[in-house]
Amino acid sequence: MAEAYRDEHVTIEVLSDLGSYGNNAYLLRPADGGAVTIVDVPEGSEAVIAALGDAPVERIVVTHSHFDHWNGFDLVRGHTDAPVFAGAEETNLEESRNVQPLAHDATFAVGGATVRVIHTPGHTPGSISLHVGDAVLTGDTLFPGGPGRSGSPEALQQEIESITRRLYPLGDETAVLPGHGDPTTIGASKAEYEVFASREHPADLQGDVLWTEAQSA
Repeated sequence: MAEAYRDEHVTIEVLSDLGSYGNNAYLLRPADGGAVTIVDVPEGSEAVIAALGDAPVERIVVTHSHFDHWNGFDLVRGHTDAPVFAGAEETNLEESRNVQPLAHDATFAVGGATVRVIHTPGHTPGSISLHVGDAVLTGDTLFPGGPGRSGSPEALQQEIESITRRLYPLGDETAVLPGHGDPTTIGASKAEYEVFASREHPADLQGDVLWTEAQSA
């Protein structure tokens, strides 16, 4: 466990490289103590439960429907019966999990901090990012170097629009905390994207895209 972000209202801790897919999970803790919000429950969530200690859990938020972000759900559910949330537009969610919807621009409190939900479709139809203070948890929408994997050219364009219209307006200093791997900042990502935007790309481009490398479909 490591501290990924802190301000006067909230601390964000990251449990990194969990399970077979190297997922990140995050704990949002009120600075003055109290109930914690868990973001993503991958395989390896034993580490999440250990990091919680005796702290109560207020909610579980999962950034999108892909199985690697849910593989630890049953384990975490055995520890807490806190309500579970995902994006209001998300598809392929298991009905038995009773997932509650989070709409674009919805907010919830973590102690004195306000967390804003940003609908960032493309990687999946209902992918969400969570903006709190000077940090944004982006799930698999935005990573250092580029967007998350897209399943079609149309999905890639939707994901790019999500990033450029909904994430890049955040301050350049905003920490980007992704669903796998290392953090970056909005400013660093915008600089990388400028390289991508300056080039021609195949009309059928999709899949794993890196902002600063020449692309082929």
